[in-house]
Amino acid sequence: MVRRNDRRRAILVDAAIEVLAREGARGLTFRAVDAEAAVPAGTASNYFSSRDDLFTQAGARVYERLQPDEATIARQQEAGRDRGTYVELMRELVGRIASFRTGYLALLELRLEATRRPELRKVLTERVRADVDANVAYHETSGLPGDTTAVKLLMLTLNWLIVEQLTLPDVFTEAEREQLVTAAVERIVAAE
Repeated sequence: MVRRNDRRRAILVDAAIEVLAREGARGLTFRAVDAEAAVPAGTASNYFSSRDDLFTQAGARVYERLQPDEATIARQQEAGRDRGTYVELMRELVGRIASFRTGYLALLELRLEATRRPELRKVLTERVRADVDANVAYHETSGLPGDTTAVKLLMLTLNWLIVEQLTLPDVFTEAEREQLVTAAVERIVAAE
């Protein structure tokens, strides 16, 4: 029987994210999650029907935690509608994602694991597609310059910049990363 204490489940899923980021998919066991969450041995197995369930819920939780808060969304909606504003929005995005280092590293592990786990691949495909669609929809209503293709190209470009920043942080300096975000927006988003 799977337990329903939502607070405890969230603690366990957050612990799973930390284990994934630190030890990879092979290290994600119920025992490792219990230890990371500092709960009695056997607790995680009461909350997840299988290891696949744990992977799937960890993937969904990463995306929940990467969402901007209401204040950030409000600030973005009040900002200008030019490429300079776009640059600032993308810098904020890169910074927000990079600040949840373990979440993004766990997501990379989950993506690799999804090549072997069809159910996880299905969940991540749906989640990433929804994320792309949400970003495109936000852009279309924002009044910012650029089109749907620009949004998708920026997502792809900045995702790899984030991977570099989190996995090999000394490849680019902070100033170089800032310049690259600016250049990406300026080269991908057509001037109005």
